[in-house]
Amino acid sequence: MYNAIKLYKIARFLYLKKIPFIPKLITLIIFIVYSSKISYKTKIGKGTFLVYGGIGVLINESAEIGENCSIGVNSMIVGKSPYRNAPKIGNRVFIGPGSVIVGPVVIEDNVVIAPNSVVTKSVAKDLIVAGNPAKIIGNINELDYDIFKNETFKEGYADYLKL
Repeated sequence: MYNAIKLYKIARFLYLKKIPFIPKLITLIIFIVYSSKISYKTKIGKGTFLVYGGIGVLINESAEIGENCSIGVNSMIVGKSPYRNAPKIGNRVFIGPGSVIVGPVVIEDNVVIAPNSVVTKSVAKDLIVAGNPAKIIGNINELDYDIFKNETFKEGYADYLKL
């Protein structure tokens, strides 16, 4: 079954081969089926995937996304007026569901953006950011697991909150 990223790749290939109209049609299909706006003009690297097929994702056509990134549902990567530059996302970036990356920002490699965060400033490599506006809450090197590794599910439940 095709998902939004596979359809994007077909549209991007046709666009780069200078085949008119069909990339626009594929973009329309992505919009209708996935409620997503992913332009064939956007540069998206190999291995990047959209969680749950890319439902509700909005990506500015001038944005650049690196390799092996994970983009959560209902995420937005958008520009900001009056700036010409759109967000530039590095490699191995985890963008949590509902996150918004706005403006001419650079997200460097190995960054985790927590769900529902609003990123309005550039983020250096290996950081974890969260909140609205996003603030640094940690370093990826301090995690006891690799968030980018697709491990099998663990058994059990999370600990209870404590006072």
